[in-house]
Amino acid sequence: MKYKATITNLNNRVLEFEDEVKMEDLLKQVESELKYPVYLAKLDNAYRALTHITEHDCTVEFLDLRNQEAWLVYQNSLILIFIKAVHDLFGKKVLITVNNSLNKGLYITSTHKFTEEDIKAVLKRMEEIRDLDLPIKKEHLTKEGARNLTKKQKLVEAEKLLDSITNIDDIEIYSLEDEVQIFYNLLVPSTGYIRLFDLRTYKNGLILLYPHPSDPDSLPEYEQQEMLYSAFSEATRWGQLMNVSFVCDLNERILNDNVSDMILMQEALHEKRISNIADMIRDKGSRVVLICGPSSSGKTTFAKRLCIQLHVNGFKTLYMGTDDYYKEFDERVYDANGEVDLESIRAIDTGLFMNNIRDLLDGKEVDLPRYDFSIPGKVFGERITKIDKNAIIVIEGIHGMNDELTSNIDNKEKFKIYISPFTPISIDHHNRISTTDARMLRRLVRDYKFRNSPAQRTISMWPKVRSSEDENIFPYNSKADVFFNSNCIYEFAVLKKYAEPLLKRIKRNEPEYGEAQRMLSFLKYFDPIYDDAIIPNNSILREFIGGSVIVK
Repeated sequence: MKYKATITNLNNRVLEFEDEVKMEDLLKQVESELKYPVYLAKLDNAYRALTHITEHDCTVEFLDLRNQEAWLVYQNSLILIFIKAVHDLFGKKVLITVNNSLNKGLYITSTHKFTEEDIKAVLKRMEEIRDLDLPIKKEHLTKEGARNLTKKQKLVEAEKLLDSITNIDDIEIYSLEDEVQIFYNLLVPSTGYIRLFDLRTYKNGLILLYPHPSDPDSLPEYEQQEMLYSAFSEATRWGQLMNVSFVCDLNERILNDNVSDMILMQEALHEKRISNIADMIRDKGSRVVLICGPSSSGKTTFAKRLCIQLHVNGFKTLYMGTDDYYKEFDERVYDANGEVDLESIRAIDTGLFMNNIRDLLDGKEVDLPRYDFSIPGKVFGERITKIDKNAIIVIEGIHGMNDELTSNIDNKEKFKIYISPFTPISIDHHNRISTTDARMLRRLVRDYKFRNSPAQRTISMWPKVRSSEDENIFPYNSKADVFFNSNCIYEFAVLKKYAEPLLKRIKRNEPEYGEAQRMLSFLKYFDPIYDDAIIPNNSILREFIGGSVIVK
C-alpha cells in the first residue's frame, strides 16, 4: 500500500513510500536541499528519532541544531561517544559527570585525572569512533531490567532514581558497541552524524565543545566564563549543603516528608547572598544598580528583595524598569521578519533614559514616564520624582549589562548584577538538567496563572525568546560585577503539579505537542511537592506560582 509523507520544511513536498519507511530513509531523499545537518524528525508533531519507522500518511519536519530538542540529541550522542572513548582508553571504572554548560561547551569532571596527552588520545579515539560511523542502538528495558543494568555498572544515582519513581515501567537504554548507558532523550542513529566537537582541559575538568544553534555548521569560539563557573560552583555547594545533588536525593526527601528544612535553607542561602550583594554595593559606593537576566529568572523579586537589604544598610532606593522607556508608536523598530521588535536595545529611548538617570543622580526633579501599551506610548505627569544624594537607583531590564544604556554614567557609580537559575541537580551523572528548561517551566506556569496565556503560546514563543537572549543578554553577562543564582533546588517538584495539566492539554494535532511531550517526559522523574504553604511568601518561586508579598 502506498503512503505519503509531507515534508513541512520543504514547502510541503510530498514523498511517497510503500508499506513503511524509516525517517532516516526519507531524510536521504531530501537532505541535500536542507540548509543544515538533521538530527531529529518531528513526525505528526511528535519528536521521533531518525530510526523511527512509520506506516501511514504523515507530516514530517526535519530538525537541525536550531531546534532545542535536536540540540539535546546532538549533545547526548556526543556524550555517549565521549564516554565510550574514555572507557576504551582508561577502563570502565572511570566515572564521568556532565555538570553544566560552560565556555560554549559542557563542563565535565571525572574520577580520572586527565593530562594533556590523555586529552589528545581521547579526542583521537572520538574521531575514530565518529569516522567508523558505528550504530547507536536503542533498546527498551523494564524498570527491573534497567535497575539490574545500573547495579551492574555501579550507577548508584541512576539506580536510586529508578527506585524513587513509581510512574514509569519502560526505560530506554542506548548501546555503542560494548558501551551501554541510560539516556532520557533521543540519540542519533550512528556516530557519523556527530561531525563537530573538540575537547580541552579547564579547571579540575574538561570542556566538551560542540556547535551552537546560532551557527550549526561550526564550533563556537572558545570563551572563558569565569563568573559563570563560579556561579555553578556555588550552586553545587548549595546542593551539597542540602544533601541534594541528584533528582533521586530530592525525591527521597519528598517521600520521607523531609522538605521543610531544605526549603528554609534554600531561602536562607538566597537571603544571605542578597545581603552580601547589598554590602558589596555599599562598599563600592555605587548609586546605580543594574539587574539583568534572561526570561523567568526572577528579576523582579530579586530586585525588590535587594532594595530591602539596601534599606537595612541605611540607603533609600528608587526602583525602575526599562520597559517604561520604549519608544513612541511612530518610532517603533522592527526585526528581520518585519515584526515590532521590543527586545532590541533599539526599541528603548536610551537618550531619555540616560538623561533621567543623570538628572536624578544630580538631585534634579524628574518626570519619569509610564509606558501604556494600550495607547501605545509613554504617559507623563504621574511620577514626578526626586531622590536624596545618597539614594540608590535599582534598575531592572534585559539591557542592564549593555553599556549603551548607561554610557553617560561613570562605571564607578554602576553595579551590575546578572541573575539566572543555575540548576545544581542532575538526573544522574551524565543526564543533566538545563537552565533553559528550568526557565521555560517557570514561564509556562506564570503565563497561565497571571497572563491568561495557554502553554501552547509560551512554547511557540520560546524560540523567539531564546533568540533574543542570545543577541541581547548572554553576550554581555561577562560585564557583571556579580552573578546571582535564583534557582530553588526544590522548584521542579513544586512546578510539576502546575505544569503537567497544562502540558497534557496540548493535543497531537497542535505544533507544540512535541515540546510538551518532551517536558512531560522530563518531569516524570520528579515526585511532586503538593503543599505550597511551606514555601515562604517572599520566595523567588512565588513570582511564578503566586502568593508573593513582593510581586503583586
